[in-house]
Amino acid sequence: MEKTINESEQGTALEVRGREANPRKLYIESYGCQMNFSDSEIVASILGQEGFNTTQRLEEADLILVNTCSIREKAEQTVRKRLVHFNALKKNNPGVKVGVLGCMAERLKSQFLEEEKIVDMVVGPDAYKDLPNLIREVDGGQNAVNVILSKEETYGDVSPVRLGTNGVTAFVSITRGCDNMCTFCVVPFTRGRERSRDPQSILGEIGDLWEQGYREVTLLGQNVDSYLWYGGGLKKDFDKASPMQQATAVNFAGLLEMAATAHPRMRFRFSTSNPQDMTLDVIETMARFDNICNYIHLPVQSGSDRILKAMNRLHTRAEYFELIDNIRRLIPDCGISQDMIAGFPTETEEDHQQTLSLMDYVKYDFGFMFAYSERPGTLAARKLADDVPEEVKKRRLREIIGKQQEHSLERNRQHIGRVEEVLIEGPSRKSDAQWMGRNTQNTVVVFPKEHYRVGEFVNVRIEDCTSATLLGTATGYSKK
Repeated sequence: MEKTINESEQGTALEVRGREANPRKLYIESYGCQMNFSDSEIVASILGQEGFNTTQRLEEADLILVNTCSIREKAEQTVRKRLVHFNALKKNNPGVKVGVLGCMAERLKSQFLEEEKIVDMVVGPDAYKDLPNLIREVDGGQNAVNVILSKEETYGDVSPVRLGTNGVTAFVSITRGCDNMCTFCVVPFTRGRERSRDPQSILGEIGDLWEQGYREVTLLGQNVDSYLWYGGGLKKDFDKASPMQQATAVNFAGLLEMAATAHPRMRFRFSTSNPQDMTLDVIETMARFDNICNYIHLPVQSGSDRILKAMNRLHTRAEYFELIDNIRRLIPDCGISQDMIAGFPTETEEDHQQTLSLMDYVKYDFGFMFAYSERPGTLAARKLADDVPEEVKKRRLREIIGKQQEHSLERNRQHIGRVEEVLIEGPSRKSDAQWMGRNTQNTVVVFPKEHYRVGEFVNVRIEDCTSATLLGTATGYSKK
C-alpha cells in the first residue's frame, strides 16, 4: 500500500513466445512506472522484427537491455548495480552487448558510456525505433547513443508485444511526455513535451486486445487528462491549429467515450490523472458508462497550499476538495487513491498536519507514499535545499502510512455485504485454491475458485476484508 511501484515486478526479466527463425536472444529488465513496462513491450516488438526473441535466461542472451527509472534514488541505485553486474558477464561472454533505455539514459549517458564504461548503448524513450541502427553500430564495435527527445513520436504505429502478461489486463499508452513542471519530477526532462496519440490507433489496439482475449484496458500516460488529439503535434501548440482542427479535436473525455462505446464489454481504467487538468466532463463520462471503472488515481502530493506552490502543483487544497466533492457527488462509490510525498523541502510540522487533515477529508481507498528524495536536474534540486532531516521525513511518512492504513480498512469494510463484479486475473498469491481479481474500485478481491476461470467476470459477495484485500464467495457470472 505504501509503495507506488510493485517491487515484486521490478527487474523481472520479461519473456514472450517469439519467432522460431529469430537467431538472437534479448534479455530485458524493467524498473519504475508502468509506462516503462509498456515501453519494454514496444522495444520487444521492434526487436522482434530484427531477429530477437526475448528470454528469461541471462546466460543465453546476446543483448541485455535495462529500462530505467529516475523517479527515485533507490531505483537508480538498483539499476546501476545491475548494469555493473551485466558488464562483468562480458568476461565469460565477450559477445554479449549491454544497453540502457529510458529515463536514466539522457542524464547519465556520458557517465555510463565514457567514464564508467559499463554499457555499449544508451537509448532514450523517444528513440526506440532507432534501435536496429544502434545495434548495428554496437555489432560493429562502436558505442551507440540516441537520447534525442521527439515532438511527434507516440509509437502509435507499433503493436506492442505483451510481456509477462496475465492475458486479461493490458496497458495502452495514449500520451507521452509531460508539460507540468512539478519541481520534484524529472519526467519533463527525460520524456519531453506532451503529445497525444491518434485515437483511431488507440481504438485499433484495444480491438486487437479484445480479439486476443483481454478484458480490461488501462489507458496510460504521464497525465491522461491532458490528452488532446487535433491531428498531431504538441499540446502546447493547439492554439496554433486551424479552426477545423480545433473544432474536431478529441479530448480525454471524448476518448473515454469513444473507447467505452466501441467496446462495451471491455472494462476501462486510466492512469495517471492530475488534479489541475481533470475536468468535470471526464467525471460525467465515467458516470455514464458502466464499463468505465469507478476508480481514479488522483495524486495530491501534499495537503499544504504553501508546499503545493513550492512543488509547482497548479491546484490548491480547496480546488482539490472541490474536485473530490464532484467525484463523490457524481460517482458515490468511486475508489480514489493518492500519491504523497513526506518531507518536501521547507515542509514544517504545520504543513505535515495539513496533509494528514486532507487525508481525513478524502479518506482514500489506498495510496502510494514516499519520503522526499532529491532528484538531480529537477527544479527543486536546483533551487530548494533538502532541509528536512531524514529522521523527520521517516517519522512523517510513518504517520501518513498509518493514517492511510486506517482509511483503507474503513473503506474496505464498507464493501462487506455487497455483491460486486470482479474480473478474475489469476490465482491468489497466498492460496492456489482461490482466485484473485479486482472490483471496479481497483481493490483486490480473493474468493474460492470453484468452476470459474481466468478472464471471466463474476459476482462476488464480500464477506470480510483486510486493509488491502476483500474476501468473499462467488455467486455467479456478472452480466458481462
